[in-house]
Amino acid sequence: MTKPILMALCVLAATPTFAQTQGDKQRDPAKTEAWRPVPVAVATPKDAAPSDAVVLFDGKDLSAWESEQGGKAPWAVADGAFTVVPGSKGIRTKKRFCDIQLHIEWRSPTETQGFAGQNRGNSGIFLQEIYELQVLDSYDNPTYSNGQAASIYKQAIPLVNASRAPGEWQAYDVIWKAPRFSDGGGLVAPARITVLHNGVLVQNDTIVSGKTEYIGAPSYSPHGCAPIYLQDHDSKVSFRNVWVREL
Repeated sequence: MTKPILMALCVLAATPTFAQTQGDKQRDPAKTEAWRPVPVAVATPKDAAPSDAVVLFDGKDLSAWESEQGGKAPWAVADGAFTVVPGSKGIRTKKRFCDIQLHIEWRSPTETQGFAGQNRGNSGIFLQEIYELQVLDSYDNPTYSNGQAASIYKQAIPLVNASRAPGEWQAYDVIWKAPRFSDGGGLVAPARITVLHNGVLVQNDTIVSGKTEYIGAPSYSPHGCAPIYLQDHDSKVSFRNVWVREL
């Protein structure tokens, strides 16, 4: 093979590589990099609330809560938890919330003899005071499916039953998007909720149909931000490690 022909072949072999290099420059990855805004750093210590959370119970007192009638929250505090005092009525946060991430741990009573269905370990977590995420001992305890633990009471059945045995601590991690209303009071967008029960997805961006009702269909009426309410349903349910991140 002559030297000119060899040189020509070398040039042709190199041409695709050169073209690819030129193309890469035109498709500069920096053109799709966003450097602003910079996400705020949030510390996530082990076994503690994130640094930007509103701590609603630190294991010591119920200073962030009040009776549903106003005044001091009447539930019992001991051993880093607080427990429903049956007959004392519910409690609610002093602070009002709209869109939130909520972490709350709860435990149903160990004693189950003589209790079944809705009478076993019953309480409720009411977002904005009127939309209930059910708390219930649903471990080997049949009841109506839209009333078991992790249901949106009388509205949405959980995807699975992730309940632990009575007396064991359980956790809900909740993403709550509050309903939106127009200036005239009409519903613009319904509330939506995502719930993990003991780390298992049980409500997946579920649309909430309206205020929780024991009898009849749910419906909406306009309202603003409101407290988180915990229900006294005549059962000694305990709670701990309660915190909220406002979204």
